[in-house]
Amino acid sequence: MSKKILLLPGDGIGPEIVAEAEKVLNKLVETSDFEVELEHGLLGGCATDALGNPYPEKTQQQAREADAILLGAVGGPKWEAIDRPLRPERGLLAIRADLDLFANLRPAMLYPQLAEASSLKPEVVAGLDIMIVRELTSGIYFGQPRGIEGEGAQKEGGRHAWNALTYTEFEIERIGRRAFEIAMKRDKRVCSIDKANVLEVSELWREVMERVAKDYPEVELSHMYVDNAAMQLVRAPKQFDVMVADNLFGDILSDQASMLSGSIGMLPSASLNSSGFGMYEPVHGSAPDIAGQNIANPLATILSLSMLLRYSLDRADLADRIDAAVNTVLDSGLRTGDIGGTATCTDMGDAVVAAL
Repeated sequence: MSKKILLLPGDGIGPEIVAEAEKVLNKLVETSDFEVELEHGLLGGCATDALGNPYPEKTQQQAREADAILLGAVGGPKWEAIDRPLRPERGLLAIRADLDLFANLRPAMLYPQLAEASSLKPEVVAGLDIMIVRELTSGIYFGQPRGIEGEGAQKEGGRHAWNALTYTEFEIERIGRRAFEIAMKRDKRVCSIDKANVLEVSELWREVMERVAKDYPEVELSHMYVDNAAMQLVRAPKQFDVMVADNLFGDILSDQASMLSGSIGMLPSASLNSSGFGMYEPVHGSAPDIAGQNIANPLATILSLSMLLRYSLDRADLADRIDAAVNTVLDSGLRTGDIGGTATCTDMGDAVVAAL
């Protein structure tokens, strides 16, 4: 049965890296029993430019009808001065909320071929394999009320801005269960990240995590304040297996952890809803400073395609083929600039296709 995959190249380097992943996908179709129907859509700044909305109605319809989505990246300085509702990032938040993609999976692993590229000593990061599970559709990024007090306000201290950090027990429990389920397939350890010493939301977060843990007696649960977790990721990152955090803390810590791998250009991610439907994207941004130069690293996007096949389309066999091909390419010594080489984006994509 044919599967429908929606490709959303987005902005900046997005079209370049998604094009390489599309070549890999086409090769899999050519060399296996996999049947796929590809659609292309607009999200982010390109959608605002073309249709006046970063998440236009046509894209909404395509997304709801797809079996999975592969996203490039959104954003860039071109759109920083426009009205806030039209900014590219609003499109990204909107599609996550629309599809209820509440669980963001961000692996942070170090390929042995790239041990010297990490910012930490090889002995500190060798064998690194962390899964960060980030709550994605609630928390301070979505909380109400929010806003900036109007121009000309006469309050002491000038204008006033506010954002609300809110979570329900339901929202905490479902992200907790996703983290524990993932841990059951790994090393059976979950570290829950919070700031329960100063935030009431974190008090509830910790209470719910303790309750969820009772349903997974094989999994060891620990708690860590977010500031200590940031320090420990640099001091001794291999102590972690699965880390689960709210939207804000997970956003920051997953970007920090990504640099342990040698390059943010190597790391994929998945955003899933309760049915297993997902949107997959590289952890890095749109990198407008190198857009159009054919020097971006497409491996994070290609590995995001691997996650798409594994988690949403139940084709672990094809995901394994992609993972093996990426390892073959790294073994060959081919490198883009971010990992110490001179290969182009196209070179890297072609090499993965050849390895397949």
